[in-house]
Order: sequence, then C-alpha cells, then structure tokens
Amino acid sequence: MRISNTPAEAALLSTFLFPFLSAAVGNIDCNHVRVDKTSFDLSPLGGPRSVLHSVDLGVSLQNTTYTIDICRPLERAADVPKEQQCPGGTRVCGIERVINKQDQKSMLDKVIPIAGELKNQGGGVLDAKWILLSNSGSHADSEKEGLRLEAHGGFFGSGKEKKTQTAIVEFLCDKERTGLENLWNSEDQYTEKRKRADGDDSEPLVDDKDLPSLTFVKYDTSRPSEDILRLEWRTKHACIGAKEEKDAEQGHRWGFFTWFILIAFLSTATYLIFGSWLNYNRYGARGWDLLPHGDTIRDVPYLLKDWIRRVVNTVQGGGSRGGYAAV
Repeated sequence: MRISNTPAEAALLSTFLFPFLSAAVGNIDCNHVRVDKTSFDLSPLGGPRSVLHSVDLGVSLQNTTYTIDICRPLERAADVPKEQQCPGGTRVCGIERVINKQDQKSMLDKVIPIAGELKNQGGGVLDAKWILLSNSGSHADSEKEGLRLEAHGGFFGSGKEKKTQTAIVEFLCDKERTGLENLWNSEDQYTEKRKRADGDDSEPLVDDKDLPSLTFVKYDTSRPSEDILRLEWRTKHACIGAKEEKDAEQGHRWGFFTWFILIAFLSTATYLIFGSWLNYNRYGARGWDLLPHGDTIRDVPYLLKDWIRRVVNTVQGGGSRGGYAAV
C-alpha cells in the first residue's frame, strides 16, 4: 500500500476521510450505545429535552433551563437572535434568566454551551464516554442499573476567566417510564428533526407521578477551571436487555412487502387447489389437466426460454451491420 507523501495527495485524502473520522471520534450513536458488551437503544429519548432549575433570590427568581439532545446537535428556531442561543454543535445548553417577582419580567442573563463539538466555537470536542453503572467501581453505583454519559466540549467566559464545561447524565433503569414524562416545557424553542419511535406521532405518555423523568441534580461551579452539570434521566430504555426485547418485538412485526408476498402466495395456492378440485369433480381430469390453465403453465418454460433467446440475440446483434459485409 502506497502512502501519500505530497501535500496535494495528503489534502485530497484528508478531504475524503475527514467526514468519516469526525463521525467516528466523540460522536454519539443513540440508536446503538454499546457499553461493556451491553447494547442500549436511546433513540426514543432523542430530540431537545429540557429541565428547569430555579433559585429564589428574594425579589427575583433565577431560572436556568438545561436542554439536551443525545442524538444530534441542538438547533434553535430561526427567529432567535444569535446571542440568545448556544453555538452550533452544542448538545447540552444552559440558558439562565432572572425573573422579577413583582412584574414577572424576564431578563436573559447567561447562555452556557455545556457539551458538544465546539472546537471551532472556542470550546473543545464532545469526547463522549459511556460507563455501565454496575461496573463503574463506585459503591454508590453498584446497586444501580443503567449507564452514565460524560460529555465535554463546553466553555463559559473568556480569557483567564474561561472555564471548561462538562455534562454528566445518568440514565437509570425505570421500567414504568418511557423517559418523556412530565418534561419541562421550555420557552427556548428548538427544532426537532426526528421521527418518533415506530412511527408513533402521538404525544408522550404522561405519568401520574409529579417527578419528571429528566431531573436536575447539580451544577457544580466550585472547581477553579471546570464546571460540571449533573442530570438524572429515568427511563425503561436504560434497562439491561431492553434493546434485545425491542429488537425481538420488531422482528415479529412483518412489513408491507412480507404481507404482500404471503397474501400473493396464499391466493395462488388457493386458486390452484380450488381449480384442480373443480376440474377433477367436473371433468374427471388427471395429471396436468387438473391444473387450471394447465396448457399455459406447461408452456411457461418454453416461453421463458424463447424470451431469453430473443434477449441474447438482441444484445449480440447490436453491433452488427445488418448482415452486410463492409466493401
């Protein structure tokens, strides 16, 4: 194998390989999350999902909405000013507002891109890491079933005051929850470019419990150079074996093409059996004469052979001169 050693060849090679390398490094495939030989399908949780953390400051409220999309970068609505949204490539975004209790007026205070592919925006790379909670080595996690996502790339501030951001999301097994119950309806509207699982366009199921499936745990700003956001997400899709059960269930569902072949086969078989029975009882037919249109069926191999011969002759005769030799 020859290795490119000229600048032009190297540039051309990187142009073709860069999209594949970018997809392979630090990306999240929410349809197939593989952790310690265990597979999870978190695609039903895809789309912008928000959680609210509110702090009472006395005369005002400090409301921070954290929005996450584990399947693709967040994309704000087109009419939102650039300074009021996280940059492109953000997977986890925090938007902080201060609300005056007296007049209920809201003022935007901070926009914090916490995780994403933000190297070209002043941050870093997503560098997503998955850990199975039961294998994390922590005594507190030993009795938990689920997985943990650690995502990087975010930043806040500039210069010497710039701090990196990290999002840690624990997906906990809860067989009674889809993961979409009672989520915060954020005023920060995002576009949702995904189809619901199994083509279901209905609204998410609503649990009677007051606790949302996605909850805020902590936003730790005590470290000098890094802030860490911790979220907790309860869902049945974080249960071990959930993906296998879903795949098995979908495997039993037949598509339109399968049903078409099955119905066509049964219809043909019914026609042949009923026609043969009718010919036997009405005309006392035997052998090939039992089959309806038996003469046509017997001629099928010869008709097919003749058709193939015509096709071959047409192809072979395409370059001829109509039987005349050149003078």
